[in-house]
Amino acid sequence: MWDMSPLHAFGDDALGELDAVGVAERIASGEVSASEVVDAAIARIDAVGPALGAVAARAYDAARAEAAAPRPGFFSGVPTLVKDNADVAGLPTQQGADAWRGAPAAVDGDFARMYRATGVVVLGKSQLSEFGFSASAEHPRLGAVRNPWDLDYTAGASSSGASALVAAGAVPLAHANDGGGSIRIPAAVNGLVGLKPTRGRIAQDKMMREMPVRIVADGVVTRSVRDTAAFYREAEKVYRNLKLPPIGDIAGPGRRRLRIALVTESVGRNAAPDVAELTRGVGAMLEQMGHRVEVVAPPVPDSFADDFLLYWSLLSLYSVKMGKRTFGPTFDASKLDNLTLGLARHCRRNLHRLPLATARMAASKRTSAAFFADYDVVLTPTLAHATPRIGHLDPTQPFEVIMERLLDWVAFTPLQNATGDPAISLPLVRDAQGMPLGMMFAAQQGHEATLLELAFELEEAVDFAAIQAHQPL
Repeated sequence: MWDMSPLHAFGDDALGELDAVGVAERIASGEVSASEVVDAAIARIDAVGPALGAVAARAYDAARAEAAAPRPGFFSGVPTLVKDNADVAGLPTQQGADAWRGAPAAVDGDFARMYRATGVVVLGKSQLSEFGFSASAEHPRLGAVRNPWDLDYTAGASSSGASALVAAGAVPLAHANDGGGSIRIPAAVNGLVGLKPTRGRIAQDKMMREMPVRIVADGVVTRSVRDTAAFYREAEKVYRNLKLPPIGDIAGPGRRRLRIALVTESVGRNAAPDVAELTRGVGAMLEQMGHRVEVVAPPVPDSFADDFLLYWSLLSLYSVKMGKRTFGPTFDASKLDNLTLGLARHCRRNLHRLPLATARMAASKRTSAAFFADYDVVLTPTLAHATPRIGHLDPTQPFEVIMERLLDWVAFTPLQNATGDPAISLPLVRDAQGMPLGMMFAAQQGHEATLLELAFELEEAVDFAAIQAHQPL
């Protein structure tokens, strides 16, 4: 038994307990209007948003005006938020920081433009950790983004605000993006479905596209597999990368039995014993379903963790050094947190190692392709140990303390950001405290359909935990 105090906004309004597909169908049938749905979402955001610390900016007037005559598309009239590191016309892009005063974007960025074309109505922007660098959003002045399952715990990061609001029922889906696990980590700790797509699958803003190794991928967090599948189906109608096989309309489990590699170890960082045991339990369930599961060593070179950290720190050094040029004359680096500044220092001290590290990062996709010649899917825990409480990853701590704790927790997700492979976190189990614990499945580039079919099969077998129906186990 445990004592938890979930916070949610589910109720008897136009949103009810429906997922995004259900809301879209309800609007399309005329049972409710887009305006009613948007008003319900605004009320829900205002009810839970302050306690969660999940909202970065609001655009209620624009959303209400749009809901009166919503754009066409499958998700016409469905309310959502965009993460505050993607441009939305009329709102500043603050990147989870307060080190400058951002001007409102003149136009939507490439992602928001594609997203709106599916019919969604944007109510505002969701909060993230500073520049998305930490796996927990705990800003010293903006506050922490808290987990609706228990406000004493982190909502993960960097897509923390999006995940907290979707889990709490404020909106049925929200934009998220992932440069080291930032879709999958908050999905895992909030009990959501979070798919990081193949590199290049989804339209992205210019800053994301121009990275030396394009580690960031955009997507959504949802409460159901069908919402995630529907988003990628509809996004593909708007933006299609012809170098990748189409995902198509995945609507249920696949028939093919898969070769699944089970991994509970990473480079120098292993899953905690309880998490490893839960992962093996999922593997056993998959075997009962007829899949072939084999325990294997991690398909990661020994240099990977150091290489990824150095490349990650390059992004911080760029943000610090180019701050005034990128964010404007009000940029003040002294207001950045210890994690951002520590990463920048790490990069400066190791610049001589950066070319080789970046080359090995870029080459990791070849190692991955060779591995997937023998397996269809890799199963790992999304995170190496249970969800930490607020304060564990407080960015005002010394850099070395924060980084050691981050590396200990986020041991499995960065690999797919380097390789460009797709990976999905599913809310299949809960930890000893009753908090959601995600399990991650990765596949070869372009094979999101395989992951979605497996996700549908698992969703049928395991009832995903619903915060509004929470009962102690």
